[in-house]
Amino acid sequence: MRRPCEHAASSPVPPLVTRSVERRSATPRVAILNGFGRTLGDGIIGLQALHLAIRIGAIPLRPVLFRLPALPPLVQSLYQAADFIEIGTLPPSRAAPDTRFVGARDFDGVIDIRDFAFDPDFQRTSMVDFFLRRLGVAPQLVPSCLKRNTWLAPRVTAQQAACPKGYVLVCPRSSMPLRNMPDDIHHSILRQIAAVGPVVTQGAVPDGLAHKVVHAPTFTSLEQLCALVRDASWVVSTDTGMVHLADAFNVPCLAFFPTHRPEWRVRDYPRCAAIALASALPPGLEFARSVDDLAIARDAWFPRGSDLSWLEQAIEGFQTCL
Repeated sequence: MRRPCEHAASSPVPPLVTRSVERRSATPRVAILNGFGRTLGDGIIGLQALHLAIRIGAIPLRPVLFRLPALPPLVQSLYQAADFIEIGTLPPSRAAPDTRFVGARDFDGVIDIRDFAFDPDFQRTSMVDFFLRRLGVAPQLVPSCLKRNTWLAPRVTAQQAACPKGYVLVCPRSSMPLRNMPDDIHHSILRQIAAVGPVVTQGAVPDGLAHKVVHAPTFTSLEQLCALVRDASWVVSTDTGMVHLADAFNVPCLAFFPTHRPEWRVRDYPRCAAIALASALPPGLEFARSVDDLAIARDAWFPRGSDLSWLEQAIEGFQTCL
């Protein structure tokens, strides 16, 4: 008997469309506004949802994603790797959802997700499910294995990483300061892992570990960043895009979530062990409202004050399961 994912990959996918695009031309065209945001993680997941929606016919071939200009080169290169889309420019003056999209008449359908980062559904649900719903697909009918970030790896040219393979990659920084790993936590992780093997970190290396831990350069190339993840034996990360890259390259990952419930981010990643930190912040908070929110988020990393034995146990337990 084939497993559900094997069946789904080799058989026609059942119709999952919850709404249709009105067809006014022989080759229908669809525009997607602000697809899929400004960050690497949102883009990885959103493009997976779109790749699936195209595959099953919910979205016509080669939709046009209208994106804001002057985004970080790494984010731009992610979308350049997606050969199943076209890219258009969304002027900053049209970025708000209450402004009119003047190019609508050129398309058979327009999917407007310019407001998604502020949508309560986005903040408190699985990201891939959110994007699937906005694209007209019923997520409850999609097997979990089809929600993994499988679109990316086949489209990235393999490159030699700057470091020998087999290191543990530590990722302490997020696109949102609210989810950054505090220095004390980062240094504790580095000390523990460096005692047993090679470590590469995207954060600053403390003086006492400079001979054991390698600092990863800041990459603007998607191929280089993917190589950094692909060649790691495992990843330790805060809630950031690196967690989604680890899934894309099937690398085990220990991920910490200071603001979001893990099932909203990594529910479909079988090789990710997620730890939810107890926080006094509203669940799913995306942006810090004040410096007080940053302090509260930091406190979530220290449930026992200066006693970080819980962190050591989490890393040891993850290593045991590898």
